[in-house]
Amino acid sequence: MSTEDMENVTGAAIRRRRTELGLSQAQVAEASGVNTRQIRRYEAGEQQPLLSVGIAIARALRMNVLELVGDLPSHRVDLTGEWWMSWQTSNDGSDQVTAQTVQFMQQDDLIAIQTTSRGTVNDPGGTRVPLTLEEGGYHWRGELRLWDNRLLIGWYAANDGGVASKGSLYFGLHTHGEDARGIWTGTSHDGDLLSGWGALGKSEEQVVRLVNDLKSTRGIKALRTAATFEGEPDDQ
Repeated sequence: MSTEDMENVTGAAIRRRRTELGLSQAQVAEASGVNTRQIRRYEAGEQQPLLSVGIAIARALRMNVLELVGDLPSHRVDLTGEWWMSWQTSNDGSDQVTAQTVQFMQQDDLIAIQTTSRGTVNDPGGTRVPLTLEEGGYHWRGELRLWDNRLLIGWYAANDGGVASKGSLYFGLHTHGEDARGIWTGTSHDGDLLSGWGALGKSEEQVVRLVNDLKSTRGIKALRTAATFEGEPDDQ
């Protein structure tokens, strides 16, 4: 790619992203510490920003610096919409698989998550029934970062009053973005620091099945209590 082509790509990337965010050139300039006239020149393809300046602009526009030179795929999968997520967790020491609806709001490779239901769980007879807050059906929010259209890595935190649960998320995404399987680590309804299987999909039945498949093929030991604070290893 020639210098002229790179300048055109970089300028177009800055202009496109700025427009997506509804920002003026002056606002981008202020956020990045760059003169407004320079932002105008970059967008017009008249100049190419130095690396340090490009990093500052990318940070101000919440984009990957590689996007400024067209070095990231343009076919990023779009996961915006309502999904089902299922979790292997515990309640009063008993393993259980919950499922709930969540809303994904994606902007480039950053995905904001918010639950839209408290979820369901199996009753003693095996029927899916609604979860209550007391049973661990709390609302939460979080963020996921999409990496190479293959991985979703992020965090979650409860936003129901009195619930302190929070932790990390790691999912492997299906090739076409149809579902994802992974693991969560954090505090559970019981208050312990645990790790369990998780799944993302388009239906309650699908995600519950995916988590149960992980339990049967990868092992129930994905769910375990962390070592104690005194440093003693977990004996489970």
